[in-house]
Amino acid sequence: MHSDDVRTAHVLVIGSGGAGVRAAIEASEYGETLLVSKTLAGKGGCTTMAEGGYNAVLREQDSCEIHFEDTLNGGAWLNDPELVQILVKEAPDRIHDLLRWGAVFDVTGSCQVAQRPFGGQRFPRTCYAGDRTGHEMMLTLIDRLNATGVRVVNEVTIISLLKDGERVNGAAGLDQKGNLSIFLADSIVLATGGGTKIYDISTNSSSGTGDGYSLGYSAGAELIDMEQVQFHPTGAVFPYDARGRLVTEAVRGEGGILKNALGERFMGRYDPDRMELSTRDVVSRAIATEIMEGRGTKNGGVYLDVTHLPHSQVETRLPVMLEQFLQFGVDIREEPMEVAPTAHHIMGGLRITAHGETTVPGLYACGEVAGGVHGANRLGGNALADTQVFGKRAGEAAGKVKVRQNRANPIQIEAIQKQLESFLHGDVSPSAVVRSLQIAMWEGAGIFRNSADLEKTLGVIEHLGTLRLKAATPANFAECCIARHMLACATLVVQGALLRKESRGAHVRRDITQAWDGRGSPYGHTYQSRSRQGIETAVKP
Repeated sequence: MHSDDVRTAHVLVIGSGGAGVRAAIEASEYGETLLVSKTLAGKGGCTTMAEGGYNAVLREQDSCEIHFEDTLNGGAWLNDPELVQILVKEAPDRIHDLLRWGAVFDVTGSCQVAQRPFGGQRFPRTCYAGDRTGHEMMLTLIDRLNATGVRVVNEVTIISLLKDGERVNGAAGLDQKGNLSIFLADSIVLATGGGTKIYDISTNSSSGTGDGYSLGYSAGAELIDMEQVQFHPTGAVFPYDARGRLVTEAVRGEGGILKNALGERFMGRYDPDRMELSTRDVVSRAIATEIMEGRGTKNGGVYLDVTHLPHSQVETRLPVMLEQFLQFGVDIREEPMEVAPTAHHIMGGLRITAHGETTVPGLYACGEVAGGVHGANRLGGNALADTQVFGKRAGEAAGKVKVRQNRANPIQIEAIQKQLESFLHGDVSPSAVVRSLQIAMWEGAGIFRNSADLEKTLGVIEHLGTLRLKAATPANFAECCIARHMLACATLVVQGALLRKESRGAHVRRDITQAWDGRGSPYGHTYQSRSRQGIETAVKP
């Protein structure tokens, strides 16, 4: 096979969620920008699915200092303080950008942006558009993108980054028919989102396969804290096909309460001060413990109840949740939902600077694919703010690059072509490999972990990696490449979990006892690259 399709630009943005679109908007101010989407720009990824809200300090009673402290506390002090400072200081300006561009958020009677309480925060600072906040943001961002000169290429899966020496200068991608395209650029922004589809039960869309982590790692970038996988406390447990579908934290923010099968409001046993508005890691472990100890429902969950709230509040503040559960035959105004933890967000990712620079020249990252902002546990509402704050910064920095790319290295292209052709002679369908991976990760690298299970899981991943993936036709090439990305992402998660010999935030090692909490931990970031891996010594303030 060969590729006659070569496209060039000043900046190449890979990913079309909130971070990618914002990065492309900013980069377009500095030169020709090309955005490549695995799905349809604005339709795939997690931003458009995000229901809860956007954290920003907008009231005099609140402050950036409090938001900073809440974020570090929630992240078990594993966050990069510089990145957190940037997040909390710039989030208000970025939401005002969205409002200027036409976003419609809920407002108070005095026409201020309405804010609701979210877990782990001392002030109601989560701005929202009902329970469809991410959808409203993406509509606004796509409108803004369409007003720029950014070229958009839809339904192309990036399978490899290209390099000129140590510098990234392009990417190779596949369309739906398996045709190979080459994209060359002076700088590249990875905004590929998360990867919790490596787990059996996940809130992520089908695109959440960890491609960016794998692409960055293969190109030589360093990743941090990949073991820190957030399990959202409340995912649907039935019907079977809906398992893991997100039940937004806004339900608890509006006053929803958690009960076990005995009717007990059990959060008093785990965090009596914050109850349902504790941090996500605490609530997830509490629900998992109730289920494991036999106090779960017959469907393997617990109850999330809003029947005590006025019907009008449910209908106006939680319309998507109401509609979703009505489709399941449950009227949440009259009966409780059944929920259980589900894999949701990877807090780790590519190591970045304040301007989104990775450890590889020419490569930038923003959004969920980047690490350091959220530490060991992300506060609900911080992710949407993250997409805008660091999407803008990464896009600007990539746009300001002066280095000019050289032509693609034919040796790299030839190696990619040979890999693709080998799939035509494989033995195992990628879907079978992915299914085995998801089960292994759910069973061995979930909410509660230990060394033996992690080592076993790593062995399963390594075995799956030896299998020869089969593509029935070139149209299946991308599926094979995505399976390889998922295996790489899972390897990084499990290796990170073995490196971190402590319990911290979302990472709980049941085989380790310790005398410290997150703030007193002797450890810093785990780090993994093709040249080294380990765990840092903590830097004390």
